[in-house]
Amino acid sequence: MTSHFHRAEIARRALLCGMVGGAALAAMPRGLLAHAAPANPTFRYGVASGDPDATSVVLWTHVTAKDRAEVAWELSATPDFADVVQSGTMTTDAGRDHTVKLLVRGLAPGGVYYYRFRLGEAVSPVGRARTLPEGRLDRLGIALASCSNFAFGFFNAYDAIARDPAIDYVLHTGDYIYEYGGDDSWGDAVARSIGRVHAPTHEIVSLADYRMRHAQYKTDAGAQAMHANHTLLACWDDHESTNNPWTGGAQNHQAATEGDWAARRAASIQAYYEWMPVREPEWLAQPGRTRADFWRAYRFGDLALLHTLETRHSARARQIEYADHAAAITDAASAERFRREVLGAPGRAMLSAELEADLEAALAQSVADGQPWRIIGSPMVIARVEVPDVAKLGILPDPFARLAAATPAERARLAADPAVALAWKGRFNLPDYTDAWGGYPWARERLYDLSRRAGAGDLIFLSGDSHSFWANRLADAAGRPAGIEFGTAGISSPGDFVESGFDDATSRALDLAYAAHIPEVVWTDNMHQGYVRVELARDRGVASFIAVDTVLSPDYRTSVLKRVPFARDGGQIRLA
Repeated sequence: MTSHFHRAEIARRALLCGMVGGAALAAMPRGLLAHAAPANPTFRYGVASGDPDATSVVLWTHVTAKDRAEVAWELSATPDFADVVQSGTMTTDAGRDHTVKLLVRGLAPGGVYYYRFRLGEAVSPVGRARTLPEGRLDRLGIALASCSNFAFGFFNAYDAIARDPAIDYVLHTGDYIYEYGGDDSWGDAVARSIGRVHAPTHEIVSLADYRMRHAQYKTDAGAQAMHANHTLLACWDDHESTNNPWTGGAQNHQAATEGDWAARRAASIQAYYEWMPVREPEWLAQPGRTRADFWRAYRFGDLALLHTLETRHSARARQIEYADHAAAITDAASAERFRREVLGAPGRAMLSAELEADLEAALAQSVADGQPWRIIGSPMVIARVEVPDVAKLGILPDPFARLAAATPAERARLAADPAVALAWKGRFNLPDYTDAWGGYPWARERLYDLSRRAGAGDLIFLSGDSHSFWANRLADAAGRPAGIEFGTAGISSPGDFVESGFDDATSRALDLAYAAHIPEVVWTDNMHQGYVRVELARDRGVASFIAVDTVLSPDYRTSVLKRVPFARDGGQIRLA
């Protein structure tokens, strides 16, 4: 697949010709779905839909207003609004940052609807929303997205998702925004070169900061196109609040200068719920749940279950930092002791007990109902990505002689070098990141055990966070198959090998070494940005890894880097 677009076009259009439940709309005139709204500042952040069930869906927009505003909305069965099925008004004000979010109920299962908003004479762009199907379903197309960093580039992959006729829903597994500021912080040099400096320019901490950052991200034309065309299924990761949070703090939160962690987290969660098309706790039939308990179960007829995970604010134990243990890891025996006693310490949770109970019940019901597919929306890669010995393989220089002869100050400097850090992990085959599932092996085994108890040891994980594409074959600690995993590269965030300064040849060699020497990794690519399209039929499917050739300009091309077929084989899922 190759294509070439300019996103200025999509900024002028709300809808594109696409697919409805797998049936093409090609019979309609191509321009019929392109409802251009007059340019106006009232609805400058576009429209969005999300968090559906079979008979309801969330609709969202924002209005530019100084005071309280009564916003009208319409929902139609046709894109020309000749058949309005529901309408109403909603009042918004500064207390909700002038966002408008409502849950429209009483809809038809598997329905496709069109919606718009009005404030005075101003009319919003038109959005398209879907409810979840019931009954027989023979096909499902999901776009997997993650890691959209405004400073690093244009959200071209969102634009490509908006134009993809095979997509029915979008699953975003987190890092929808990033908290960093300017002033030489991560991505700032790129941002200044392409005119995408973060607003506010400082690291976001307060409610006003988080609101401003969400607003900025929704000015991107690709983001507006994706949200207008597709209904969103979302979970969050860390950067919606700050880097690497756990229940008691975060790596990128310094209380002495940034205040109380609980207050900052509450501000980030409030802004997320204001600016995203997600259900409020009171809209769920789950008394006692809070906004932090953000996980969902989506049923796609008799074909599939998709259950998202919350891994940051409801249960996560504090991350293990390699820097705190590196001096004690000197040989294979001490490395194994670190894996077993530190990383693998019992009780180092990732998921809350309430989430586990909901997940087990949903998986068991899916099995009982005979759905062939059970999908987990995971913020992070769950496969065992234990770094191979890249120095021994000749990909990176062996730093250990230099480290042994260095003074303490020199060792500290060398340890901060990405090549040295990667080679050190590779010598002892340690997990690439301790903030991901590799740093929580007890919790990973607990999740695999839960799935087997539910009769569902054949999961498909759709994962984000890593800025890399992945096709992984999963197994538990005893070597029993646990399913498969597809991971997505960033929408704009760069791959770690590239960001570490490795040249293209080294980055390619590392990708090949990971696939050749890590048992669970079948294929990976760290060099591109893009998304994954997963298409399911009743007994087989295919994952397409779709890359954009640049994020530095809104002119881009797409290509399919790889297609990975998979199929059910008895009680397991096999990668072809």
